[in-house]
Amino acid sequence: MRSVEQVTDVVTDHGEGPVWSAEWGGLRFVDMLAGGVLTLRTDGTVDRLDVGRVAAMVRPRAGGGYVVATETGLGLAEAPDALPTRDVALTRAPGERMNEGAVAPDGSLYVGSSTWEVTPGAAALYRVHPDLRTERVLEGVTISNGLGFSPDHTRAYYVDSGAGRMDLFDVVSGILLERRPFVSLPREEGDLDGLAVDAQGTIWVAVYGGGHVRRYSPDGDLLEVVDLPVPHVTACTLGGPGLTDLLVTTSRGGLGADAPVGAGAVYRVDVDVPGLPVLPFAG
Repeated sequence: MRSVEQVTDVVTDHGEGPVWSAEWGGLRFVDMLAGGVLTLRTDGTVDRLDVGRVAAMVRPRAGGGYVVATETGLGLAEAPDALPTRDVALTRAPGERMNEGAVAPDGSLYVGSSTWEVTPGAAALYRVHPDLRTERVLEGVTISNGLGFSPDHTRAYYVDSGAGRMDLFDVVSGILLERRPFVSLPREEGDLDGLAVDAQGTIWVAVYGGGHVRRYSPDGDLLEVVDLPVPHVTACTLGGPGLTDLLVTTSRGGLGADAPVGAGAVYRVDVDVPGLPVLPFAG
């Protein structure tokens, strides 16, 4: 059994989207529905930038700074600890908000959405090109969630939590093609959520409501389950000096007075296989 360590205090209501980058000195994550971008410093303190009503995901930019998904689009910042100064609109649909996403091997950014009411099929997946052109590439989504790419950049793994399924795509020139089912999970066991892919091509995926992270082989076989002490496990990344720290965000949202101690904190698990360096957004 792997050892699980709590590495922050309870610093989020709904922690999400962890990502490791030297651009900002280590781990960054979001307090999604409170609009916070949080950075874990080397001394253990956590700094916070408030960027609006929603901060759904964050990634470094190839030219410096970062990109953050906001309620209806993206915010572009010019420096790691600066507030965004430019916006990119993605939706004007009433009730739609941004959720998780990732950068593709060609430097474009994929970001998905949900709705505040979690209306089945009312959300989408968007692609933002390096020149900031936008397109809606997937319709009929309920909760667009984890997205990650294989080490050879030929496959993408994608979670629509509303469907209870992780799907597989082929990747050609940054485009996602030939969607097909990869892994399913009964809803009573929790909802598949954010994910990370390691250097061997295995996929770590958080299970919201299930209190654990699952590891799957590139063939979809369940290899491992890592239990956490809180039920709402939201997302994970691989970071640390050797990219062998599995860093996991959690949520206390919706738990109220029943929230266990540590819900809303970040946890760390030592793993054997390193992760992949984060892909920066080229825009």
